[in-house]
Formats: sequence, structure tokens, C-alpha cells
Amino acid sequence: MSVTDLVSPAWCELQYWYSLTKYGRVKKTPAMRQGSEVHKVLEEQVHTAVPVEVITKEDGFGLRIWNIIQGLRTLRSTGMTREFEVWGVVEGQVVNGVIDELSYICPDEELEARIDVRKDKKSKLLPADQSTMDAFFAKPSSNAQESGPTASKTTRRPQKKVYLTDVKTRGSGKAPTSEVSLRPTYMQLMLYHKLLESLASNVVPAQKIFERYGVDGETTFSDTFISQIGGLDFNFHDHDHADEENVASFGGDRDSIDELLAHNSLNSLWGLMQQEFERTMPTSDRDSCVGDVIRAEFRMPGTGKIVGVRTFAYDSKIIDGYIKQEMAWWSGDRPAKGVDIEEAFKCRMCEFSAGCTWRKEKVEEGLQKARLRQEGRRRSEV
Repeated sequence: MSVTDLVSPAWCELQYWYSLTKYGRVKKTPAMRQGSEVHKVLEEQVHTAVPVEVITKEDGFGLRIWNIIQGLRTLRSTGMTREFEVWGVVEGQVVNGVIDELSYICPDEELEARIDVRKDKKSKLLPADQSTMDAFFAKPSSNAQESGPTASKTTRRPQKKVYLTDVKTRGSGKAPTSEVSLRPTYMQLMLYHKLLESLASNVVPAQKIFERYGVDGETTFSDTFISQIGGLDFNFHDHDHADEENVASFGGDRDSIDELLAHNSLNSLWGLMQQEFERTMPTSDRDSCVGDVIRAEFRMPGTGKIVGVRTFAYDSKIIDGYIKQEMAWWSGDRPAKGVDIEEAFKCRMCEFSAGCTWRKEKVEEGLQKARLRQEGRRRSEV
């Protein structure tokens, strides 16, 4: 499943269901294509895309892990990275997504201060022998997969939080203001936060991810793949002084071929990825390494000009409740629901409105209520 599969129904489950049953997937609109172009331009400001030939499925998935490793090193070196892929297990299902931007800069310090005050009040209410959920999940898990020759030598550094941004394009030239319009974006950012936090805390079961994608964690990468990666000039190396500052430097003595040969399987490369997470997003015993201030950035299609920014507070209870609700629909435990009558404005921009059974039922329900009110007024007049 993708993050899109879980957050698109936040607008209207029936619209998403109609799209899947008619097209097999959500049909790409011209506005969506323009949005993809904006994302591509933003990514190229940070990374240079280079085609790599993959021989096996393991090569393909290894490239995705390698891109995460380079993304983490870019974040550590420059303070920002874009198009960062994440995986996780949600309600027993493997979920995948791509975060538009990660940065060490807090997008709203006032909001973060208010969040910290609430956390402090909450922690003071706990008994001495209990910890918060965030503190629990920040601790290393015995089930987490650790591989690679230096996994146990990683040392913790002072905590440095990472903040998420999602980029949306808006043809209207202004950012949405209503809670209803912002809901899908809010849920998307919180789900990204949940997935990133799980990966950074090393609690995502690598074997379950590999099984879902049909790849073997022990199969070695092809020589072609290793040589191509080694020929790319994007290797990073942590010098001693950079290590102390938790910063990665470009270049270094060790090239990518040596690094891949030392981690020549998905299991081993996943272990290297976890080491990079620990260097880039070190966790403390109390707090998560992922900041609880999440940011949505709205841009014009075509020009990419920023037309508005919204910041939100991450709330694990809200996203966990939302996930349970949506997974119940995906699992077939309940039918898809349309929008409430207060959100009927959405139907005006829906291609399926003419044949929507939910909409017809709501219209009939409204007419029935109007008739009942009218009859009640007549009786009172008599």
C-alpha cells in the first residue's frame, strides 16, 4: 500500500473507490502532472538524478535503500534533503511513501514551544516507573534488524531533530484555509512522520518489507549494479571532525564500490542504512528524533512560487485512530462512505457525482427531513 492509498479517502472514500473501480488507479490530471514537474525541479535543486541499470529485483530494491543512505548523508551535510522514501508496517500492512522534504530547521518555533509545554505537563503526571510512548519507541528494539560489520559501534550524539515538509501545488493561487480542505494533507504528513520515526528508531522489520516486495535479503548484488554505483560521484565520508559535529562531508578516502562490497546484500545494506539513520537522527531516551511540527507548503503549478504555508502539530492519537478507520474499509470490514452534508461542496468538482448512490441517498434524506419539518409546522398551525 502507498501513503496515497491511506490519505486520499480523507477527502472522500467513495470518490477514491469509484476511481479505483473505474480506472484501476487514480487518473492523473493535467494539474497533477504540473505538480510532478514542480517536485522534479525542487528535487534537482538538491540531487542530480542519474539512470542506473538494475539486473535483478534485489538490485532494484538495493538502489532504493542506497538512495535513502545518500539522502541521509545529504541531510547531514547540507541540512536538507528531498524526495526521501520511507517504508513501515501499519496495521499489519506494508506501507510505502516518499517525503517531499526533510530539514533540521523547525518551521514554527512557537508551535514547537507549545507542544513541548504540553509534553512536560503530560510527563509530570506519569508515575515514576512509567515512560511516555515516545520515550518507549525511542529505545532500541530487540526485534530490529542490525547487520553490517560496524552496527554495534555506532555512538549516540546530542539529539538533533528532523522536520517534515509536504509540497502541494494549487492552481487557485492561494493556500486552502478550511480544516476540511487541509485534512488529507494533515493526515499525509502525520503518516509520513509515523513511518519516518519507525525507520529512524529501527523498529521496522526488514524481512517483512523484503517479503512483501518479493526480494531475497541474502542474495548478493550484481557486478553491473555495483560498478555503476561505484562510478557515480556522490559518495560521502564522515571525517573525524565531521563525525563530532554530526555532519557528513563530500568525498573521502572510501569509495562507493568498497562500501557496497562490504554490504553486498539487502540485509547488510539495510544495516548500513540504520547506521546512517543513527548518525543523522540520533534519538534520546525521552524524545523522538522527528520533530512534532509538520509543514505543508503550497506552490503555484508551472512557476513553483510559494503561495502559502501551514504548520500542524503531530498527534499520534489522531493518526492512529484515522489509520484504524481507513484500514477497516480497506479490509472490507465496512463499506465506503461519502461526504457529510456539510461537505457537499466537494460533489461539485467530482466526476462521479451524477451516478453517486451516496449523494442520491443524502439528497433524498434531505428532502425527507424537509417534508417532515413542513408537516410538523402544519400540525402546529392546526
